[in-house]
Amino acid sequence: MTINAIDFGQLYRDHMAAAGGREKPPSAWDARAAEMNKTAGASLYTHEFTRRMNLDGCETLLDMGCGTGAIGLALAPQLKQVVGVDYSAGMLEVFTENARTAGAQNVGAIQCAWEDDWADLPVCDLVVASRSTTVMDIADALQKLDSKARRRVYLTNLVGGSFIDPGLLEAIGRKTCLIPDYIYILNILHQMGRHPRLDYIEARGRLAGTKSFEDFLAKVVVSLGELTDLEQARLSDWYYADLDRAERGGEGFKWAFVSWETQR
Repeated sequence: MTINAIDFGQLYRDHMAAAGGREKPPSAWDARAAEMNKTAGASLYTHEFTRRMNLDGCETLLDMGCGTGAIGLALAPQLKQVVGVDYSAGMLEVFTENARTAGAQNVGAIQCAWEDDWADLPVCDLVVASRSTTVMDIADALQKLDSKARRRVYLTNLVGGSFIDPGLLEAIGRKTCLIPDYIYILNILHQMGRHPRLDYIEARGRLAGTKSFEDFLAKVVVSLGELTDLEQARLSDWYYADLDRAERGGEGFKWAFVSWETQR
């Protein structure tokens, strides 16, 4: 069998099912919109994402999974139109308010999910999907992104399948099936006849920034669910064995920055 005989889309779906992946309801993001807005905006991640983009010959942008608007609003001053798309009404409300505050009159918002029919979404010169591609069907998502891009697509996807330091998971005895990562995207794009470019953006772990074990434990529970007494004891040992490492939240992770030219 050659690589061309492999259905990477099905392989991704099987892997996501084995990892217990499931789409969060829009209400889950509605509830987080205000909190996420506090840390959005002119971040190092936003800078690293946007500086890798080529805007030559481009006037319009569709930002899929726009959230509170970090990427789309950062680029709005350089474009004629930015369309933010998200399935969370709460995120779009914050996105729209951020655009109003920034005085960006060339920004619009549309409520739509990855699995919805995209027929009514506009075709734009650029399409971005920043930190929003942990979806149940990546092959369908890539086809949709490609279909709406007149010139280029830019996205980020997790490297390694976990936002949590694998060493920490091992230390507490958690055996987890990591979610599928960017390597599926490269193979699917290759089979689509695209020639993706790959780069990486470094990120701090999601457990970084706590000042006490109690705060650290609370963050771990948000990410992993409730811990057993034994897991809490092991987590405590890991935490106090290296306080600098604990403050960093363990090892960081990478975003794969994937881009390609469309054929229009």
